[in-house]
Amino acid sequence: MDVVKEVLAKHQKELDKYKPITVDKHLECRLDVGTLLITDPNDFDDRELRDNKEEYLTALTRENTQLLVNAIWELPTERVDESIVAKLPEPTTVLPRLRKVPGPRPLTKWEKFAKEKGITKKKKEKKTYDETMDKWVPTYGFKRAEAEKAKDWVLEVPQNVDPNTDMFQKKIDLRNEKVAKNEIQRMKNIVRAKKIDMPRSGYLGPEAASSSQLLTAVTVAKSSTASVGKFQNKLPKEKEARGLGVKELIPGGKRKQSHISQQPEKEANLDLIKSVLNKKPKLDVEKAISLQKRDDRLAREAEGADQPAKKGKPKGKGSRKAVGKKPKGNRGQRAPGKKAQAGRKRR
Repeated sequence: MDVVKEVLAKHQKELDKYKPITVDKHLECRLDVGTLLITDPNDFDDRELRDNKEEYLTALTRENTQLLVNAIWELPTERVDESIVAKLPEPTTVLPRLRKVPGPRPLTKWEKFAKEKGITKKKKEKKTYDETMDKWVPTYGFKRAEAEKAKDWVLEVPQNVDPNTDMFQKKIDLRNEKVAKNEIQRMKNIVRAKKIDMPRSGYLGPEAASSSQLLTAVTVAKSSTASVGKFQNKLPKEKEARGLGVKELIPGGKRKQSHISQQPEKEANLDLIKSVLNKKPKLDVEKAISLQKRDDRLAREAEGADQPAKKGKPKGKGSRKAVGKKPKGNRGQRAPGKKAQAGRKRR
């Protein structure tokens, strides 16, 4: 009996891992299988949400997902590439959008022309037979260039061209120019299809450009020279773009005005030479005097430090005796400050 109970308990434990596919709800959930949306109008259990929040939300999500899966399995199915696919019905819920629904892509200039003329796109063959090389060569791709090099291993130099001209490089430059032209045309087609205004420095054509845009284009064209339009002649009745300078008109980095002026080149060079030759160094007199005083003071201090100190009592201010010349007979005083005596004193 113990073995039977153990087996039954183990089987029941395995069954508990798999939840039933039937779900009972107090209020029926609203299903929109077209958008795979389910809306549960039932209220939360506050006690379960407070005590076991994670487990309660996980169980609630599993039940709602089970209801959605049950509705999907009720749809008609079909087998596509060894897979069972269910066809979803039309959605019933209107989802809000931030922007309007994108419309069909506008036709480019070539697509519009091809549609009017009835031109259909034909698929190119990967390889074509070249009679010159007597073999099959790729029509497009990276190996096409190798085939062209092998075919055009020599090029003729025309009579009106310099014999030293590299015709291979000229051919490469011409091809790069065509690629750049096609890219510009492609960008113009995109701008025209999307009805976007081109930059003000560009020329929109007489059918799309206004008078102010034409003035701007003329001003930019004139200022695109090395002298920034300094020596460009004006057209008859030409007007300049108002409120715009050359720096604001030219796209990209700001350009500095050329150093070239209306002054003749000879006079400008002479002025430059004179300014260099006549340039004198600036002399600060006060600073020079202060430096000389400092040098003299340091020299005196150095001489005083080298001389030995004299022994004896230093003489004060009043220790110096008044010394005068020996006066002649009855003339003057021997020492100033003393009263004069009559005659000379005999020793």
